[in-house]
Amino acid sequence: MTRRLAVLALAAALLTGCGFHLRNALNLPANLGPVRVLAADPYSPLGELLADGLKRAGAQAAAADAADGVATLQVISEQWADTPISHDQFGRAQEFSLRYAVIFSMRRADGSAAVPQQAVELSRDYLAPAVDSIGKASERELLVRELRRDMAAAILRRVDAASKPAAAQ
Repeated sequence: MTRRLAVLALAAALLTGCGFHLRNALNLPANLGPVRVLAADPYSPLGELLADGLKRAGAQAAAADAADGVATLQVISEQWADTPISHDQFGRAQEFSLRYAVIFSMRRADGSAAVPQQAVELSRDYLAPAVDSIGKASERELLVRELRRDMAAAILRRVDAASKPAAAQ
């Protein structure tokens, strides 16, 4: 038992010595009130991820028909692009860069900008050889899900950064 405690204490000491720190909880802007997420596509998986993230951070979800007194996180546009980055000897694309770009903004209930309109772009590279392509479509779909999850986290981090006082940043 004492050996486990010693190993645990050593691991904790090593992690703090390397600069690793747990991320703090998401802080929402003060006096935000109920929040709704608007996306260009009402069935957007990104919109659902953002709404879930805001709810986990303690935001109150706004009623679907509420128009006044509601803060709004708006996803203005989402764009996906597959760009070939390498070709085989026959000219067929083998490696691709999957890019995901989102433009968003957040407004408080009074209409003032909590987070001004900005763009976030993420990308991942993947292999998709023309021959032996079994499972490559599922690899791309996995990357799409990962990029959406990473995008939601990036947007929520920007909301968090905007909520901190200028001196704390």
